[in-house]
Amino acid sequence: MKNIYIIFICSLLIISCETKEKQPPVKFKKYDETEALKEQQNHQNRRMRFKLFQSKVIDMNDVFKPFEDDLAYFSEEDYTSLKPLIIEQNIPSIQKSIKDGKLTYEKLTLFYLYRIRKFESDSTKSLNAIISLNPNVLDEARAKDKYVEEIDENSIFGMPILLKDNINTLSMPTTAGAIALQNNTKTEDAFIVEKLKENGALILGKVNLSEWAYFFCSGCPLGYSAIGGQTLNPYGRAIFETGGSSSGSGATVAANYAVAAVGTETSGSITSPSSQNSVVGLKPTIGVFSRTGIVPISSTLDTPGPMTKNVIDNIIFMNALSGYDKEDDASKELDVNYLDAELKSDLKDKRLGVLTNLLADSIYALNVKRLEEAGAELVEIKPENPNFAGFITVLNIDMKNDLPKYLSNNADIAVAVKDVKDVVDFNLKDSILRAPYGQQLFEGILADKTSNEELETIKENLHKEGSKYLSSLKTENLDAILSINNYHSGIAAVSFHPTLTVPMGYKKSGEPVSLTFVGAPFNEKKLLEVGYAFEQVSNARKLPENYK
Repeated sequence: MKNIYIIFICSLLIISCETKEKQPPVKFKKYDETEALKEQQNHQNRRMRFKLFQSKVIDMNDVFKPFEDDLAYFSEEDYTSLKPLIIEQNIPSIQKSIKDGKLTYEKLTLFYLYRIRKFESDSTKSLNAIISLNPNVLDEARAKDKYVEEIDENSIFGMPILLKDNINTLSMPTTAGAIALQNNTKTEDAFIVEKLKENGALILGKVNLSEWAYFFCSGCPLGYSAIGGQTLNPYGRAIFETGGSSSGSGATVAANYAVAAVGTETSGSITSPSSQNSVVGLKPTIGVFSRTGIVPISSTLDTPGPMTKNVIDNIIFMNALSGYDKEDDASKELDVNYLDAELKSDLKDKRLGVLTNLLADSIYALNVKRLEEAGAELVEIKPENPNFAGFITVLNIDMKNDLPKYLSNNADIAVAVKDVKDVVDFNLKDSILRAPYGQQLFEGILADKTSNEELETIKENLHKEGSKYLSSLKTENLDAILSINNYHSGIAAVSFHPTLTVPMGYKKSGEPVSLTFVGAPFNEKKLLEVGYAFEQVSNARKLPENYK
């Protein structure tokens, strides 16, 4: 009887496939980038005079091979019909469509896979943003479809998520963009990935980044890695910078390659690409999220954080990432439900600090006025510039100590490099492939002889300077200080203040600009409330023109 049932089901599946026209396979082809690179050398931003665009390591045909059969029966018509339910929609809206039977988690996942392939196989639109895809993600999505009726609309359950490729996963390598970590394939899930899975998220894949989280080469392009090639900004491919180091996280969320992405920040690595790609990015206080299983720069300053198209999704994501990790010394036991945030479309009870030196920026000034019209009480502040002596030393010595710990405790035993020197030596054996822009910052790590005692003094001084700059949060009883993009990310980093960046407009050139809210430590919920109200007032985010 059981065998008859299996035969019956198989027959149904065969009939269902036969009723749909099989689509021809889409192949990724390398293109001649010679002329484009020649033109790129005229870019006014020296950092954007690229040496290459395409990855010399990844073959996207291999990345998409596990999905060939499923995508063969997903047509352009299927894709077009689903676009209104998915593109630019927030998580509650997508979950409602699934509950109403208009969409399934499987179709949602197929849609994103199709969309990624559609753009990444087009040499005029590819963002070089994807490093790997989870080969099991469609099976996992089908399993989620069994629980549709039980799901809260404010849940990350069944939502396809992309991860910056310095975050460990069971099913995909974790490279940090470096060929030295290309064989880092057998790892446990990072703690935050475990939390995402516990909450039902689908890990869709891993995205490109500035190699070693942009603490590798000096003056090199943002968004470049030897593994992934050059990440490009969907608002202006090879025209605007992607921001770094969570470049792929910003670009993929902006282009609607997934519901959301996880980035990591040491100093500006979430706020910068979020701003440059017109998405919402939150860099939380150190200790809110675990760092276990993430390739480090600095155990003092590193943190992961959510990057989303809107504030609501950021709030939902915050809950899904949270949890105390006994393996991370900085981790805090916090009893916070971010979904309890008081979300309003006005700012009548909020006091916001306006940095007077930024009012010369017309987009900043316009949005400050909008905030005032929405009821916010504005307080002009003009803090003294901090003394940032020794900042690079903190990164040098932390990386020198923290990378070996990761390689020993969290990396695949097949990875041959064990410390920074090993990586430098490895790259020198084929620098054109492995380090075409050099590895000056890694060489600087090796040259830095700062003692641990000296390091602690530097950290204390930096914390004091950053805290002094942001002291009006307390003295003026402010809910947040208003900044632009990642202008004050370093200050927030060393003083352990959270930042939330929200799209606020576009320059005449079309380059995105964001308003960044700097808040008090562990006050992320308040930042999200302020950010939500501002988002309702500004409604600034636009889908990139060529990715509609």
